[in-house]
Amino acid sequence: MSDKRHPVQLGKYRITEVLGEGAMGVVYKGFDPDIQRTVALKTIRTQLDTDDDSPGAPASRFRNEAQAAGRLMHPGIVAVYDFGRDENVAYIAMEYVEGRSLASYLGAKVRFTDTDIPGIMSQLLDALGHAHDKGVWHRDVKPANIILTTSGRLKVADFGIARIESNNLTQTHYMVGTPSHMAPEQFLGKAMDRRVDIYGAGVVLYQLLTGRAPFAGTTEALMYKVVNEMPQPPSTVEGVERPGWFDAIVARALAKRPEDRFATADEFKQALADGVGQGIDETAWERTVMLAPPRAKAPQPLVSPTQAPVSLSGASLPGSTAGSTAKPPSHWDQAQLTQAELTLARHVGPLASVLVRRAARECSNLDELYTRLAEQVPDPRARDAFLGQASLVTGGPQRTAGGTQGGTGKGTHAGTGGSRGLLGAFGSRGSPGSAGSAGTTTLGGPLTEAVVEKAQGLLAQHVGPIAKVLVKRAATGTDSRAVFFNRLAESVSDTAARSKLLSDLSRLP
Repeated sequence: MSDKRHPVQLGKYRITEVLGEGAMGVVYKGFDPDIQRTVALKTIRTQLDTDDDSPGAPASRFRNEAQAAGRLMHPGIVAVYDFGRDENVAYIAMEYVEGRSLASYLGAKVRFTDTDIPGIMSQLLDALGHAHDKGVWHRDVKPANIILTTSGRLKVADFGIARIESNNLTQTHYMVGTPSHMAPEQFLGKAMDRRVDIYGAGVVLYQLLTGRAPFAGTTEALMYKVVNEMPQPPSTVEGVERPGWFDAIVARALAKRPEDRFATADEFKQALADGVGQGIDETAWERTVMLAPPRAKAPQPLVSPTQAPVSLSGASLPGSTAGSTAKPPSHWDQAQLTQAELTLARHVGPLASVLVRRAARECSNLDELYTRLAEQVPDPRARDAFLGQASLVTGGPQRTAGGTQGGTGKGTHAGTGGSRGLLGAFGSRGSPGSAGSAGTTTLGGPLTEAVVEKAQGLLAQHVGPIAKVLVKRAATGTDSRAVFFNRLAESVSDTAARSKLLSDLSRLP
């Protein structure tokens, strides 16, 4: 490799490619010369305290992943081959997987059929059952950690916060996980067992059925809902049209008390088989993925070093390929597109180049471009960071197809029929245009005390008195309206209500 920032070798492994970079470290594609196989190498940054064994610390999670996944040997789990150090760089050598995460397909609005879903769940539950039998609880079961491979198999990844029985490396009562997929006992800091994964798998089932998580909102809102409320039965969700027999299975998997859930992954799987009424076709979903429309094949962002590495060689954009060298649209300044690529690459990796060029062909100004790119950052906190960085760029004059214009004014552009703006992009959890063209605030708009005060009144119409706390939290650490409004939208789970809130916020002077 020619880039001096990256090593040419780690231990015996020769580095051949950078797959992604994140806050913890870098994921490389490598080659094992001893047995002539390709591997993925996950590393931890040298500036992190590699001797910090406190719960949740990066080094602790890194070693935990090696120990947890290393004891598992199952075709449905990403294999770990080796753990080592080279010049103070710690690394895990693991299976190099060709495929895309389930999150990328759900994000691209792929609709899995009633036949696909039991097959996906069957493979997932088989993998979790094996881990449980070996005394390992994953504790972060979610679509981003489920890989649909090009060979038609499913693989579970990222055991960074797994719990190993009789191992104090990751404490039982330490609150870890992804809030939207955490079980009640994880939020409450109570004792946990394998049934946290049953709950996580239940959330995945709900997402496969409805296209959305059972609960949404800020961490505080999620905590309340997960602990106190039951989600809407999948068969009653508007536009879903799923068989009613799924409802009882979902309800049991998502039960508040662990003892009311399925006792084992195998019991969960058997309930699905009973509902189907015949043998489960575990690979039926492959045909749905293969036949998905072009838009449904939007690329999966490169995983961060806190997730299992996944090859993106099979992911493509309509009319493009990963690593495409296609020239940018002529009406754009190359320096502006390069800056957009660098900003987006911090969150999605090298695919930023392809995504920026695709968006640039459909956008006429910087505000619209960054709004479109923000849709490619699904994690709310990461999207906050991206929007904050974008607001620094879009605050100045913007070059459009028709020349140059001011950048901090209205966000509605002559000749384009009106910019969708930030609010149009996030009116429905990242679905373009959900809030119509109501948005009139540019990404660079300033956040003032007056705006914060008025926003509190608008939010209170949807969430009540808790709005004061949510607004204070949303305003912390940012002076960007874009970031602030995005955070407020996350606290309103109902799509229509969220769109109305964003529309009202966009009209604030």
